[in-house]
Amino acid sequence: MSPDLSDAAQAVRTARRPAAQWLEASLASADRPANTHTFIRRFDAEAHAAAQRVDAQREAGAPLPPLAGLAVSVKDLFDVAGHPTTAGSRSLHDAKPATADAVVVARLRAAGAALVGHTNLTEFAYSGVGINRAFGTPANPATAALDPRAPRVPGGSTSGGAVSVATGAAWAALGSDTGGSIRIPAALQGLVGFKCTARLVPADGCIPLSTTLDTVCAITRSVRDAVLVHGVLAADTPRAAARPLAALRLALPRGVMLDQLDHAVARSFSAALRTLRDGGAVIDEIDLPVLDTLSRLQAQGGIAAAEAWAWHHERLASREPDYDPRVALRIRRGAAIRPQDMEVLRRERAASIAAFEQAVRPYQALLSPTVPVVAPPLPALEHDDEAFFALNNLLLRNPSVVNLLDGCAISLPCQPEGGWPVGLMLWAPALADDRLLGVALTVEAALAAPR
Repeated sequence: MSPDLSDAAQAVRTARRPAAQWLEASLASADRPANTHTFIRRFDAEAHAAAQRVDAQREAGAPLPPLAGLAVSVKDLFDVAGHPTTAGSRSLHDAKPATADAVVVARLRAAGAALVGHTNLTEFAYSGVGINRAFGTPANPATAALDPRAPRVPGGSTSGGAVSVATGAAWAALGSDTGGSIRIPAALQGLVGFKCTARLVPADGCIPLSTTLDTVCAITRSVRDAVLVHGVLAADTPRAAARPLAALRLALPRGVMLDQLDHAVARSFSAALRTLRDGGAVIDEIDLPVLDTLSRLQAQGGIAAAEAWAWHHERLASREPDYDPRVALRIRRGAAIRPQDMEVLRRERAASIAAFEQAVRPYQALLSPTVPVVAPPLPALEHDDEAFFALNNLLLRNPSVVNLLDGCAISLPCQPEGGWPVGLMLWAPALADDRLLGVALTVEAALAAPR
């Protein structure tokens, strides 16, 4: 098993390998062809300085910060002092350099992260596919050996962030999740994506998509890294603890979240359930009627479209030619949502959240496929709007449920060794983050055993 951030940080602390050496390896990975289009801008000099500071602290016998001078990438939505923030869009080509770090970027720095660059994304984070027509689309590195004939989609919107972790250019990727934008690319690339309860991490200094639904979170290589990075971003000490598999009682919602599974996802998901049940976990299949009502919250684009329109409408009036037409189309749907419509949506969302929390009270977590398909080939989707929007809706279907219900969720790889990357999503109500991460530690270990 390759090392994760926690392993590398321990190696720095025990002087087995300096932070500067780990960073050189990360930057060498960033330079390789697999990272074409991964970064919009690099911060190499600043990253070197951060790693050298940590090594100097170690040599002086001082305690080391938790991220120990290791490479972390930053989605190009978050302000990094001294650099522009452009959200993967030509419409922000003249953005001035940020005068201060976003709150979470400052927390990463304080925790000893070597910030290696702003990563690519779907323009303004408004798609789950990961295509960016302005800066190019990073190819999915996890599928290259499985299908060398054509590049596959990376998943979005945190496309470059996921690729940076999958290729070794970063140990963790700071990103955002409004309807699955951390969990989708994690699932399609065989990584771990943790969407915390939105209110736990501040979004100050981040270009918003939907102020109601946006969640600041990260992609990592392991659940213990997810616990570590979440603690930094939330400025808290997570209390996640693994428990015996036989102590878990989990729920498997029937219905829409199990529809349209392709063969690889269905097979890997079924095998994961079997492994958990064989290990003693109780998995109850349940009906969750609230899932059938959520489509009303997304009519005409829903809360996300309305809040995106509020942020973009003036810029669209003068700079629409600089927008990806697919993104502009989705934003413009919000123009038809009136303030009184938003009030109804907010009331219906609150009622759905209450019904959900009541229904799942007996369970420690719920189980679903993160997305119903493996990463499809990229070339056809770049030019076929109908195929693009159909895939986008399919990829967002399951993970967006959690954002609408104000919950927390984590995507774990569950495919067999050498198989197509498939994500298993564990999810729970708001503020159940520590419990969910504890369940994820247990499930991750159980799924790793058969491999």
